[in-house]
Amino acid sequence: MSEIDVESAYRQRYERSLKALAIRLEAHLCDLFDEVNHIDRISARAKDPRRFAEKAGKAENGRPKYMHPFEEIQDQVGARITVLYESDVPVVEEVLVRYFHPVENLQRAPEDSASFGYFGHHLVVALPPDVVPDEAVSEDVPQFVEIQIKTAFQHAWSETNHDIAYKSDADLTPEQERWLAFAAAQAWGADKAINELVADLGPDPEEGSTR
Repeated sequence: MSEIDVESAYRQRYERSLKALAIRLEAHLCDLFDEVNHIDRISARAKDPRRFAEKAGKAENGRPKYMHPFEEIQDQVGARITVLYESDVPVVEEVLVRYFHPVENLQRAPEDSASFGYFGHHLVVALPPDVVPDEAVSEDVPQFVEIQIKTAFQHAWSETNHDIAYKSDADLTPEQERWLAFAAAQAWGADKAINELVADLGPDPEEGSTR
């Protein structure tokens, strides 16, 4: 299938089933984390058709990366749980592992320890059957969904970076890339500083648990 054909076929799934599925998944996660502290935001979305087609058309070593993109691409529906502090990430991860038994559980970070950029925790989990809308077409429904866990600073940087680095029509200059890297380092440092402060302050008396 050409990229145009892939986008057209996926768009049908997107409109017919995936958008409603994302709404149900978001509501499901909101219920699951209703009593968990320091959740800033929970959101879910179906992957944009244009971006799906672009991802499906990627190649590695001169060969298509995805031979069967509708089965192999696991973030057709994705959710993001944004927490206030770094120390909240393992708390959320524990809940997700207990309820979803992920097939993939990865900490994303730059490969170079001297670099700053994208940080986040990604899990690929089997889609709960009770999240699937009654009106969804069975062949549209993916087997897995991706759930990301991010701190507020990680979320802010990744969204800004996406808008600047990926949506811009022009390539960034070396100076602009340095500014973007500086912003990534600032976000990383802010997370560390706030987390240390929260740890020093100790348990939150109003919650009876660690801040």
